[in-house]
Amino acid sequence: MSDVCRCFAPVADENCRILILGSMPGGRSLELQQYYGHKNNRFWRMMAELLNNGELPEDYEKRKQMLLRSRIALWDVIACCRREGSLDSAIREEEYNDLQGFLAERPQIKRICCNGGKSYSALQKYCRRHPLNGVEILAMPSTSPANARWNLKNLKEKWAPAILN
Repeated sequence: MSDVCRCFAPVADENCRILILGSMPGGRSLELQQYYGHKNNRFWRMMAELLNNGELPEDYEKRKQMLLRSRIALWDVIACCRREGSLDSAIREEEYNDLQGFLAERPQIKRICCNGGKSYSALQKYCRRHPLNGVEILAMPSTSPANARWNLKNLKEKWAPAILN
């Protein structure tokens, strides 16, 4: 069916210490096969300002390398779901990624930053069945353009202590 969405493989290596979790890529991201592919999503701009002296790589592979150099992994809580459009509020019939297995293979990850409310609430549901002991879980404001209450400056101020410490 056209409304079935599947997430991407994680961006991670053995050096990662932080995992940023989204909920499910939006329509434009799925179309491009890139995390945070919508041109108005502030994720990559914010990360470039925090991690790369404000220089945003144009190439998607270089953007992922920017995260990995900073020991940051990227994935989604939801493995697949049904959703019409791109809004998290439209997600239904979600199935979760094996975060417990992912973290067991990467015991050095001690912090999860949830990018937005849906990511955080989905992770809380997952944790009821699969506790993630010893991992700090932070609810972060969404970088989505739908989150108009937070401008880039405020997002950076909130996210910086979570990913730079």
